[in-house]
Amino acid sequence: MICFAGAIVLLLTVTAEGRVGNSTETNSFCTETKECLLFDLVCEGEGYEVRHYEASKWVATEINSHFMEFAVMRAFRKLFKYITGENEEGVKIDMTAPVITKVQEQGGMLDQSVYVLSFLLPSAYQTSAPQPTDSAVYLTEMPDMNVYVKTYGGWTVSATAKLYSYRLKQMLDNVKASYNKEYHYNVGYNSPMKLMNRHNEVWYVVEGAPVCSESE
Repeated sequence: MICFAGAIVLLLTVTAEGRVGNSTETNSFCTETKECLLFDLVCEGEGYEVRHYEASKWVATEINSHFMEFAVMRAFRKLFKYITGENEEGVKIDMTAPVITKVQEQGGMLDQSVYVLSFLLPSAYQTSAPQPTDSAVYLTEMPDMNVYVKTYGGWTVSATAKLYSYRLKQMLDNVKASYNKEYHYNVGYNSPMKLMNRHNEVWYVVEGAPVCSESE
């Protein structure tokens, strides 16, 4: 009975880590961090792919702004302070990849948007992480989900992010795919110091069965 209970605890611990693993593993675009959010490739469409991500723990903060660049810069500073020791345990936490920004689908041109920036917690902190000391920073969990993914290079600025989110939506609408139209994720894998061969993505969350071609 003791061995059985121990096995259950071990299984729960492994499951809770949400496949945060070594950046050298297959399906990893993380070239600057030790650990990365891993995924399973479900299928590939014309110009996009479908991935499955297990539930995972993140630290996040949100900023209201008219401008994505301003919001991301402010949010990044808050989260960077958390991983460099501004938490209740005073510990330094390794940077991981990707960094994701949840973006509301915009209404009017003059409307503010809510930008939620999140850092992935390393595997060592997936089951338990120190609480932030900044009340605007919080721990959160991303649920188990499938996402439609479009990749692109260069830098994630407002113009390029909007362009590639629009292109992905067009592709999904062309194959009559169902997805959450209220928000999307801008996903970055590189630090500002990396100038070449950058890897960025836009995600829309799959609703229902994923679609990879018109015939599916």
